Amino acid sequence: MLAALRTILASVSLVLSLLTFAQAQEAPTAKTESGAVKGKLSADGKVNIFLGIPFAAPPVGPLRWKPPQPPAPWKEVRDATKYGSRCFQSGFFKIEFLDAGPSEDCLTINVWAPAGKDVSKLPVMVWIFGGGFVDGGSSEPRTNGENLAKRGVLVVSMNYRVNIFGFFATHELADESPQHAAGNYGLLDQSAAIRWVQKNIAEFGGDPAKIIIFGESAGSLSVNAQMASPLTRQMLAGAIGESGGAVGKVSVPFPDLATQEKDDEKFAKSALHADNLAALRALSAEDLAAKSAPKLIGGGKFTPDIDGYFLTETLPATFNAGKQAQVPLLAGWNANETSFESAAKLPNFGPPNLNAMLVQKFGLFHAAEAAKVFPATNSQDAIKAADDLSAAEFVVFGTWAWLEAQVKTGNAPVYRFLFDLGAPVEPGSKGPTGAFHSDEIEYVFGTLDTRKDAKWRPQDYALSEKMQSYWTNFAKTADPNASGLPNWPKYGPTDNWQVLHLDATVAPRPDEHRDRFLFLQKAWNK
Repeated sequence: MLAALRTILASVSLVLSLLTFAQAQEAPTAKTESGAVKGKLSADGKVNIFLGIPFAAPPVGPLRWKPPQPPAPWKEVRDATKYGSRCFQSGFFKIEFLDAGPSEDCLTINVWAPAGKDVSKLPVMVWIFGGGFVDGGSSEPRTNGENLAKRGVLVVSMNYRVNIFGFFATHELADESPQHAAGNYGLLDQSAAIRWVQKNIAEFGGDPAKIIIFGESAGSLSVNAQMASPLTRQMLAGAIGESGGAVGKVSVPFPDLATQEKDDEKFAKSALHADNLAALRALSAEDLAAKSAPKLIGGGKFTPDIDGYFLTETLPATFNAGKQAQVPLLAGWNANETSFESAAKLPNFGPPNLNAMLVQKFGLFHAAEAAKVFPATNSQDAIKAADDLSAAEFVVFGTWAWLEAQVKTGNAPVYRFLFDLGAPVEPGSKGPTGAFHSDEIEYVFGTLDTRKDAKWRPQDYALSEKMQSYWTNFAKTADPNASGLPNWPKYGPTDNWQVLHLDATVAPRPDEHRDRFLFLQKAWNK
C-alpha cells in the first residue's frame, strides 16, 4: 500500500514537473506598435528570440529608392521565429545566410532578450552588418545575438538596403524628395530600425534610453555616420566601431549629392539602359542586382553620399565642430586588415619596391618623411610596411581619425583596441592570414564554432570570453572594464594614447605608430 502510494506521488510529481517545464518553455510574445509577435526560446531556455519583425513597409514598386515608411499593422499574433529575407545585393562577398533568400521585401529586425519575468531596462546593443554597402544581412550565423544576450543585454540586428537598392541617386529622386535628398536609403533604413528600437524595445525588456550601436567594416562606417546624422544622433547612448570610419578624408570618403547623381545617372544609361526614374522602377530586382554587381573588392560604385538630409555635411565637418553624438566610443581595427591582398604575394618585394610605392603614394616631397614612419631594412619589413599602408588606406586611417575627433571634440570616454590574435588557418591556405578584416566578429559574438574552417585553440575561446565581457560591459556602464579583466585604459593624451591589444595575452600599450598616423593626416589632408 505504502509503495503504491509512493509510486502515485512520484508520478504526480513528475507530471507537475513536466507541466512546470512546459509552462517555462512557452513561446515568448511581445507587443509592438504594429502588432503582437510570438518568438521562440533558445535551446537552454535562457534567451527569448524574435526574428523577422517588420520595422518598415516593403520598399517595392513606388517605394523603391524612397525613405522607409511605417509597416502596415497586423491584427493576429505574428510568427517571429524565422529570419526575414536579406535585401537584394550583389553577391560579391561569399557570405553564409540562414534566411530564405534575397528579396526587396526585406526591412526586418531581430531581437535576442534575456528570458525572465523581471527583465527590464536592460541596455540594447544594435548590430549593423558590414559588406562594403553592397552585400550583407542579419541572418549570418556568426552574428547570432544569443550568447551576448546571456550576459545581460538585449541584442538587435536589422536588414538594410544595400548596393543599388540602398545607395543610388538621380536628379529625379532628389526632385521627388521633400528634403531634395537622394542616395542614402540604406542609412535611412538603419536609422528607422534604431527609431523602432527606441519605440518598441521596452516591451522586450530593453531600455530605450540606452541604445548602443555597433558594427564592422561598412557597419562601422555606418555607426560613424549615424553618430553624425541629425536624424539619429540624439537616440544613441554609445557606439562601437570595428574596422571602419569616415572621418578621415581618404578612407571611404562620401561624395556630395551632385557627384553621386552624375555618376549614377551615367551608370543607369550605360549599364541599365534606363534614362528616367519610371524605367528604373520598372526593372526587376533580379535584373538590377545582376547588372550592379561590383567588380572590385571593397565596394563598387554605390556608397553613401552627403545628401543634405541624413548627412547635412561631411563627417569631418560634423566631428570637428563637435556636433556628433556626445556618447562613449569604443573602436579599433585588426592587425592584418589587408592580408587578402598582401604585398607578400608580389615576387621579391623588398625595400626598393616599398620606396617606389611611397614615392608613388606621397610624391618626392613627402616620400622621405614617409620612409621614416614606414621603415624597412629587409624584405619582411618592407612587406609589413606596405601592408600597413594598404590597411591605412582601406579602413585603419578612417577609424583612427574618428577616434581622434571624438577625443578632441567629444565629452565622453573613448577606448581603442587592436585585435592581434588571428584565427588559426590550415597550412597552405590561400585565404587571408593573421588577424584579417572581419576576423574579430565571431570573437565578439561568442560564435567561434560557426566558422567551419578553423581549428580553435584554448586561447581563442579565452579571448572571445574577454571580448564579449568588454563589449557588454561597455554597453552597460560606458566602461569596458570589470573585475577579472585586464585593465583597458581610456584613449587620449592623459593616458598616453593607450591601445588595448586583444591577443593570447590581453594588455594595454601606448600607440606604437602615432607618428605614422600624424604623418598620414598631414599628407592626406593636403
